[in-house]
Order: sequence, then structure tokens, then C-alpha cells
Amino acid sequence: MTYRLGLTGGIASGKSTVAAQFRDVGVPVIDADAIAHDLVQPGMPVLAKIVKQFGPTMLRADGQLDRARLAQRVFNDPAALAKLNDLYQPELRDTLTAALASATGPLVVGDIPLLYEGGWVSAFDGVAVVTLPEALQKQRLMARDGLSAAAAQARIAAQLPLADKVARADFVIDNGRGPAVRQAQVAALIAQLRRD
Repeated sequence: MTYRLGLTGGIASGKSTVAAQFRDVGVPVIDADAIAHDLVQPGMPVLAKIVKQFGPTMLRADGQLDRARLAQRVFNDPAALAKLNDLYQPELRDTLTAALASATGPLVVGDIPLLYEGGWVSAFDGVAVVTLPEALQKQRLMARDGLSAAAAQARIAAQLPLADKVARADFVIDNGRGPAVRQAQVAALIAQLRRD
């Protein structure tokens, strides 16, 4: 029987690093961000909907989605963010659901940044949340994406607070205490879930 683990956390909390550790030991990881990225490639219906809603300035000269411009637009406007989610969520949900259903093995991970916000809890047997102090999260986000403090804070505020995610989680991975602690926690979780 397959144990389906939902993996989530706040933006820039280290979910991708944790997901990579699962992959490294052969656990299938279904990445919602990668699926969402595929859905907005040139020629895809979701990209056409985004351009229709937000205008042709959302496209780069090569026809690709200008992610930075779109992020700047929606993270400063909750109504625009809700509209964007309405445009791609149905197709994302269908594609992600199919990918999770087709993945096999004793353990399968669904890496879904907005797992709680998107109502994904019931798709999993348990949920692991990657956490770290908010000041470190903000610092990492600013460094990773080249954002101002205000822009980083707006992106963090657009998600459910990490403390709320931790309170609802079945498992917590603390990414604020260094790589060795995080790696040990993930290894212990993998061993536990493969044994159950």
C-alpha cells in the first residue's frame, strides 16, 4: 500500500531542498510548481487565459510568461491573485490529481506549496510542513528572488502563516537549525513512513 505524504511550508522555507532529499532515496515526488510551470508554456490554454485577463504585457518578447511582472502584479493585489488562481487552479488540480494517482511505491510525496490554502489535505495520508523562523524565511526570499523587504513580506503574507501550517501538520521538518538537523529529520521521517 502506498503512503501519500503532502509536503508544504512557506515560500522560501526549503521545501525544494527537502523534496530533493526524498528524490535522492528513490521516493517519487510530484511537484505542483513544476506542473504549474508546464501549464503556462507558450500555446497552453492557461497562458492564453492569463494574457486575456492581465494583458499582453505579461508576456516576454519570446512568448514566455513574464513571471516577475505577473508576480509583481498579483502579490500587490489580493483580488488579482484570486483571479490568477481561478484561471489555473482547475487544470492544475486535474493534472496534479492524475500524477498523484499514477505514482507508485511504498511512499509518494506531493510537493504542494499551497496545500492547505488549496484544500489538498484529503488527498494525503499525512502532511509534513517545512518550517523556519519568519525573519530567516524573509531573508532567504529576498536573496533568492532579488526582492525588496516589502515585496518579500507581501509574498509571505499571501500564504497561510507558517505557524498555522505547523499547527495542522502531522510532521514538522525544522529547516532553521541547519542542514544536518534537517537531513536527519527527513531521513527519520522516510524510515518511519516506509516502515508503517
